[in-house]
Amino acid sequence: MSVSRRSVLSLFAAAPLLAACGVGGGSSSGSGERTKVRVAYQSFADSTLLLKDQRTLENALPDHDISWTSFDSGASINTAFLGGAIDIAVIGSSPAAAALCPPLSIPYQVIELLNVIGDSEALVVRKASGVTDIKGLAGRKVAAPFSSTAHYSLLAALEQGGVDPASVTLVDLEPQNIQAAWQRGDIDGAYVWTPVLSVLQKDGLTLTDSAKLAKAGKPTLTFTVARKEFIDRNGVVIDKWLAATDAALKQINTDPKPVAEAVARQIGASVEDALSQLKQNIYLDHAQQRTPEYFGTPEAPGKLAEQLRSAAEFLKAQKKVDTVPDLATFQAALRVPRG
Repeated sequence: MSVSRRSVLSLFAAAPLLAACGVGGGSSSGSGERTKVRVAYQSFADSTLLLKDQRTLENALPDHDISWTSFDSGASINTAFLGGAIDIAVIGSSPAAAALCPPLSIPYQVIELLNVIGDSEALVVRKASGVTDIKGLAGRKVAAPFSSTAHYSLLAALEQGGVDPASVTLVDLEPQNIQAAWQRGDIDGAYVWTPVLSVLQKDGLTLTDSAKLAKAGKPTLTFTVARKEFIDRNGVVIDKWLAATDAALKQINTDPKPVAEAVARQIGASVEDALSQLKQNIYLDHAQQRTPEYFGTPEAPGKLAEQLRSAAEFLKAQKKVDTVPDLATFQAALRVPRG
């Protein structure tokens, strides 16, 4: 189903609720007021959780008020952006691609690549369902958080397996609700990410994962995005954020245990589980992100804009967005990370 104007208006209506939960309010400060920086994050193993745990931004920007709010999916993060409730966010490539298409057309920019998603996201079926391959999903009930990277990958997996999505009952559930539905036996399968994925795999069969789909030409990624207006007015904040995340990305590849310890504290997992989750994705520092495969340079743009537009074209074919802008729109939404 395409996104209607009524749907967009309903997203704006959610803004007061977000504000009531502590994520509302303007980020621009008036005379004598401290600048607010509102960060949206997701509770999976990620380099930004090291920043949160160590209060890196708070220490680097003592004259700013930094707030961190957890979201369950990229769709809910896009809702918050539409309501003007957040400034910086961790979000997957599929909801980011959708956000750049009408009718959402959210004015944010991708400022860095946090990871290339591997087998931390996967399609799992309950062993009790008797399903052993993707073709067996026809007539079954499968859940995913709609408009997420997992949803994109689920549709790609069905296409790859020759299964008409219309023959599968697709259920829109957030990760924690997927776990509950799984345990009740309400669903036959799910495409979801860790840590919920790890719970499902204990009595489930993994049919495919995002690493395999990436090799087949359907990659998914995790980004940091920020409101264009916020970037323009708060260059120092963006520079501090990028310096800290670049250091964290490098640390994951050279000394991951302290990062895993921080992640474990933030998501309530064991250090071993957090370390295992970190190893399921690919992390590129900012210098590596400026290669032709990703951002490239301002003078020689890389393939990332094409990848985003390709994801948007796929979503259009699945009737998840109304129209797909030209490549220049996606290129304009990328801000090549420095340093």
